This record gives sequence, structure tokens and C-alpha cells, in this order.
Amino acid sequence: MPARKKLTPKEKNLTRRYLIWCYKTTKEELDKIDRYYTQLPADRFILDQLKKSKDYKDKNYRALVDGFSDYMDKKKANVDEKKFSDKKCAHLKTEYLYLKNRFQAIERAIIRFLGKTQLAKIEELYEVEMTQRILSAREH
Repeated sequence: MPARKKLTPKEKNLTRRYLIWCYKTTKEELDKIDRYYTQLPADRFILDQLKKSKDYKDKNYRALVDGFSDYMDKKKANVDEKKFSDKKCAHLKTEYLYLKNRFQAIERAIIRFLGKTQLAKIEELYEVEMTQRILSAREH
């Protein structure tokens, strides 16, 4: 690999913005899939708490809880279809593998061109932005 030439401040800013855009767009695509796998354990806990409620004896209440359980099952089936190429969830889809590998390559590019400190800052900016989107959303 040829020696790296030092970027001018303008080139570094342009590179930084481009890599932030790459990070954001790729991470959003990955998160559209991966977030469901982190939601499911929380959903299971919530479902368990709902079933332990004394109100669970009421048939109308139970119907709502059962609806939440059905929603969880559908959520899992839908996300498995996006991530895996088989019903046993043993083989990742090519598209998911590409996104995962692209994201890792982008992280390595950020480290190479901007440094590890900038990667940490970009990760933090992304988390703040996503949290802000959730908190400012009016409807889902």
C-alpha cells in the first residue's frame, strides 16, 4: 500500500462528513433488523409481567395480553426473514452479511482516516441522534 499523503483540513472535513454519512446510512439499515433482536427479550419480560398481573384473570385484559404475544411472534418471524435465508435461522442472508461487512469496513475507514477518537465521537453522535428522534416523535 502506498504511503498516505496528509489530508488538508478541507479534505479531512469532506472525508469526515462522507464517512459520517456512510456510518449513519449503513447503521440505520443494520439497526432496522438488529433492533428487533434486542427488543424481543424486553418484550418477553413485559409479557411475563403482564401475565403475572392480577388483572390477567379478566378475559378482556387477557385478550389484550394475548394480542401483544401474537405481535411478538409476528415481529420475530418478520425479522428472521430479513436476516436469515433459512427457517432454522442458521444461514445469514447475503444482503445482511453485506451490510454487516460494509459497516465494519466503514468503522475501519473512520479509524484509518480520522482516528479511533473520531470513531467514538461518531458513535456517540449517532446514539444521541437516534435517541432524540425517538423522544421527539409524535406518532409511530
